[in-house]
Amino acid sequence: MTTALLPDLPASRTEPDGSAVVRVLSYNIRSMRDDVGALGRVIRACAPDVVCVQEAPRFFRWRKAAARLGRASGLVYVTGGATASGPMIMSSLRAHVERTEDVLLPRTPGLHQRGFATAVLRFGRARLGVLSCHLSIRDWERYEQGGLLLERLAALDVPYAVAAGDLNDRPDGRTFGLLAGALQDGWATEPWGREHTTRLGDPLQRIDAVFATGGVEFLGCGVPMGLPGVEERDLRAATDHLPVLAAVRVPAA
Repeated sequence: MTTALLPDLPASRTEPDGSAVVRVLSYNIRSMRDDVGALGRVIRACAPDVVCVQEAPRFFRWRKAAARLGRASGLVYVTGGATASGPMIMSSLRAHVERTEDVLLPRTPGLHQRGFATAVLRFGRARLGVLSCHLSIRDWERYEQGGLLLERLAALDVPYAVAAGDLNDRPDGRTFGLLAGALQDGWATEPWGREHTTRLGDPLQRIDAVFATGGVEFLGCGVPMGLPGVEERDLRAATDHLPVLAAVRVPAA
């Protein structure tokens, strides 16, 4: 079964002025416990330059699992996974990796360890900071992590950056509001596709998002349901979240 076809976002490219159109995907993959073939097909159909992964495998042979996902999706591992306690960054060969850093956040006893996977990527003359996150299920801890996210994004020391992930919070929540107040919320700025990111059949919620700093131009952002090659049966089989795809224009440095 497929949904009505959705017009594609702008393709990856470098503009004459040196700016770069970059496709960014955020995807909670539930530790690859589901259909990896379906997961790979969804990612390939989105044709991303950068993927911010949440719930990447982080225990026994996690690096082999990351390599398996790379083969399935046509991407390469950049950073994260076990070293960031779940968040991971992957990219196409178009991206030149300048530097990476994985950060473990303060841990609350009895709750999961959380972290950020971060990287600075270059697309020709355009440089882009990237942060992948998966925030806490507890409101107070999540809000603290939102503040740490903004600090870490600033610490990348690049003029343009994106942060993407599973926020475990809705747009009316205070952590989502904290981030949306400091950054551009892709869906609110240039909506495209489907809004809600929870699994098909679950209560409708937008808890996954792509944000960007000022100067980054959103060309479209949303769930790619109906994008050619993204089959509903694959979305159902791949994991328990829906992906968020954004196309952004990043100015030349």
